[in-house]
Amino acid sequence: MSIEDQYVLGIETSCDETAAAIVRNGREIVSNVVASQIESHKRFGGVVPEIASRHHVEQLTVVVEEAMEKAGLSFKELTAVAVTEGPGLVGALLVGVNAAKAIAYCHGLPLVGVHHIAGHIYANRLLTELKFPLMSLVVSGGHTELVYMEEHASFQVIGETLDDAAGEAYDKVARTLKLPYPGGPHIDRLAHEGEPVINLPRAWLGEGSYDFSFSGLKSAVINTVHNAAQKGISIRPEDLAASFQVSVVDVLVTKTERAVDEYGVKQLLLAGGVAANKGLRTALETRFSGRDDVELIIPPLSLCTDNAAMIAAAGSVMYEKGMLGNLKMNAHPGLELPL
Repeated sequence: MSIEDQYVLGIETSCDETAAAIVRNGREIVSNVVASQIESHKRFGGVVPEIASRHHVEQLTVVVEEAMEKAGLSFKELTAVAVTEGPGLVGALLVGVNAAKAIAYCHGLPLVGVHHIAGHIYANRLLTELKFPLMSLVVSGGHTELVYMEEHASFQVIGETLDDAAGEAYDKVARTLKLPYPGGPHIDRLAHEGEPVINLPRAWLGEGSYDFSFSGLKSAVINTVHNAAQKGISIRPEDLAASFQVSVVDVLVTKTERAVDEYGVKQLLLAGGVAANKGLRTALETRFSGRDDVELIIPPLSLCTDNAAMIAAAGSVMYEKGMLGNLKMNAHPGLELPL
């Protein structure tokens, strides 16, 4: 271990993944442990907050210990502790925040509160160094945003969802098609087996708008299914999934390309759980493949879904910039990105 090396412990408990990780110098994953709760929530068709919180209480100590053991580090060798402060489920967040505060207090370590979306963006720094200015398309179950960054830890949201996030729309459409939870991957799989032959709406929201809206599209899919059932018409689930996905991806990619051009960025980052969607990844790669003025960065699937390495990566930058928390830190379920 070099004397200059910086080791940050990251803790993530914003929803239904209990995670801890160690990241060296803000760029290198030393350990990354995730305990999933999917099986516990599957029978309910979605995340139950109280169950999620209980699982975090049961798993977090074990997960942190495993992350430390895999890294081969003691707590005294850590530089700082970073934890998701928000947004997320308040009960789930509280488990992680209080655990991080306890570790920081016991071992005399600096504490850093990290915005969950900042973590998703900084997952890309675990692949390559960020080049500013940059644009990030954040697509997850609770968020759909275009975020412009002129420098580290500075975030300007230039567009966001006005209703359902893209991931939320995926899950609701999946329930309509009676697909298992989580529905997004199942829609993505079906979409590649079908053809987009059903005409579904795209919400452009006026000239120059970078905001998103998927509520109307979700309702159109539900109405299509119900109307077909009433008329005794059979619709191939594969074709409906393909038509839905094409509509979502078209809006996401078109608005993102326009934002990239208008803001003149050097990099485009994809971030969030829906970044694992093959249709979206392929469409972005196709749209930007011939361009040498902007670098497209797409994280591997393991860094798209919630994990603690991304929190440690973002926390490393915040630590270096002196953006520290304290033992009065609380969970903030509606936390906004810092400008």
